[in-house]
Amino acid sequence: MSRRSGRITLQARDSNRPEPTVRPPLKKRKSEPSKKKVQPAAKKQSYEIQKCWSEDGASPCVLIETPHKELEPSDTSCFKQYTFKNLFIKSSPIPRLSWASSDDVWIKMINKELKYVHDKSYLQKHPKLQPKMRAILLDWLLEVSEVYGLHRQTAYLAQDYFDRYMLTQEDVSKEHLQLIGITALFIASKMEEIYPPKIVEFAYVTDGACDMWDIQQTELHLLKALDWNLCPETPISWLKLYAQVEAQKEGENFLEPQFSQKTYIQITRLLDLCMMDIGSLDWDYSILAAAAFCHFSSFEIVHKVSGLPWDSVYPCVAWMCPFMDVLQSEATPQLKNFPKVRPDDRHNIQTHVAYLDLLRKAQERQVDLPSGHLSPIAVGSQLTPPRSTEKPANH
Repeated sequence: MSRRSGRITLQARDSNRPEPTVRPPLKKRKSEPSKKKVQPAAKKQSYEIQKCWSEDGASPCVLIETPHKELEPSDTSCFKQYTFKNLFIKSSPIPRLSWASSDDVWIKMINKELKYVHDKSYLQKHPKLQPKMRAILLDWLLEVSEVYGLHRQTAYLAQDYFDRYMLTQEDVSKEHLQLIGITALFIASKMEEIYPPKIVEFAYVTDGACDMWDIQQTELHLLKALDWNLCPETPISWLKLYAQVEAQKEGENFLEPQFSQKTYIQITRLLDLCMMDIGSLDWDYSILAAAAFCHFSSFEIVHKVSGLPWDSVYPCVAWMCPFMDVLQSEATPQLKNFPKVRPDDRHNIQTHVAYLDLLRKAQERQVDLPSGHLSPIAVGSQLTPPRSTEKPANH
């Protein structure tokens, strides 16, 4: 029986029908693609800039998710619109790259800022916990990171995992905080480090409070709660971008650090101290990094490297002032030597100081702040207020 086509096969099953007339064979046609809609195996996100950026200043911009090639253009359900939260972004400050589009890199970083949500209100879900418990845990994680020579990005990833995980849970007791924290650092080290410490080493630093089995079980629970979203843009990654753009020279490789290591570790110490205060979760990570950078530079430079307007940055700059005042009374941090760490990578290794004592002093100064401390002119002697052309029109 001929099986050249499905139609012939189906007709041959009916014995009452006459056999079809034999026709001369036709020329073979090229196989036509199936017209059935093929659903994508996994959602691929791509974005386009809906509105062109103005050259003379910041303008609001919207990200529109482009439709998938597998779907019909008329299917409007594949479009999702994202608007920025208290952000007005100008064109990408990243210079022209030979290996990627600077606009694409910039848009992807901003998209992560919208995707990875953090909120200090999660403490309302955990009545047995206090903000000080979080500060003690993060201080311990920073100390563990320095002992094992972990990178700053690793420590900040662990902080992000912990805060976002707690946002998905309810009524966690303080006895489980150390297990959650060390598990978050264990996952972060596997994401960031080339040679992460073994799980037995993470269990060892808990002094018997957590064993390997506990960490493994908590790891599965944490990954499921975070839906495997493990690649946020942390304050450290934003800060490194800002510092690199500011120090970038024409013709230099953008991937090779050009900024001052000594200034960088001073800014990171301010970020470390601010991160331990749960009030830091009120701000986007990009704004936290810009505000910290602003305390060691002028706003004109911060605006150039971040695209953020003054009214988005200065509330966070003012909030950081007590932390900056406390650090100015301390000795200037020095680069430390770590075994098996190259000299040009020392600034990337997480360090630890007496952060809990510094945090207590800063929080005491926060209580004594005057009501008008949020003035954009009186936020610090090192800052430069924006020019009249850069101020919002409604001010």
